[in-house]
Amino acid sequence: MDNRKPDLLQSRSLTERWISAALFACAAMSVAVTAGIIMVLFFETVEFFRQVPLSEFFFDTQWTPLFDQKHFGIWPLIAGTALTSFFAMIVAVPMGILIAIFLSEFAPERLRRILKPVLEVLAGVPTVVYGYFALTFVTPLLQGFIPELAGFNSLSPGLVMGIMITPIVASLSEDAIYSVPASLREGAIALGSNRLRAIRHVILPTAFSGIAASFILGISRAIGETMIVAIAAGQQPVLTLDPRVPIETMTAYIVQVSLGDTPHGTLEYNTIFAVGAMLFVMTLAFNLLALYLRRKLLKGAL
Repeated sequence: MDNRKPDLLQSRSLTERWISAALFACAAMSVAVTAGIIMVLFFETVEFFRQVPLSEFFFDTQWTPLFDQKHFGIWPLIAGTALTSFFAMIVAVPMGILIAIFLSEFAPERLRRILKPVLEVLAGVPTVVYGYFALTFVTPLLQGFIPELAGFNSLSPGLVMGIMITPIVASLSEDAIYSVPASLREGAIALGSNRLRAIRHVILPTAFSGIAASFILGISRAIGETMIVAIAAGQQPVLTLDPRVPIETMTAYIVQVSLGDTPHGTLEYNTIFAVGAMLFVMTLAFNLLALYLRRKLLKGAL
């Protein structure tokens, strides 16, 4: 009988317990950090709303907390964020879908293995680079076609943000399309459909929940983007849907106040927590919706 076998099993069991404990500690740390962020946002936001009524925050149409005549209406910041996110998705959705269809349905396997990592490199480019690209290249280029376009505007950063988000939409959509069973493709072709009709009427509807989840995650990424809009969109919180004029987004305002000129603990400083809480709720809602659609996709695949 080998006496080393029980010692080996005991050592392996001890190692597994240490690994489980380390993994649990990492998971608990991430939960604790998230809980800490939520608590800070909650308490500071409550402090803000002790001085500013909810009615003014949600129904006023001006946002000037740093001026002598103060207004705390959040809608100009929401409008600026929505405008840039809208242009971003106009670029990211069609480009992402077309790239996903090509990679999953038309590209040879060898080309797919090359193109997909190259595409995802775009997601690793620092956003400050995208911001200066929008300000120094895209805006002057657009001014050649739109002379009334201001130096700071929502159109240019929105389009560049769409380029940045395209790899997210393309990668997630490609995974959803690639996971469609081959039997559905073969069945559609056997019934007389060509390849394009099979993609349009069978494959895309089957993968819709995964594709929709990629859209929602892309919107969440656009809403939370900071550096591109802070550099190229301006710092004028105006309630407008005109893409040619300077605007300010929620993240750009947080950057503006966080530069250090506003004293800590003042009402003006606490506005960043109210804006941050609003941004947190918006992105959380979009991510929960994406999670729901993702689970629906997995259930459908099973």
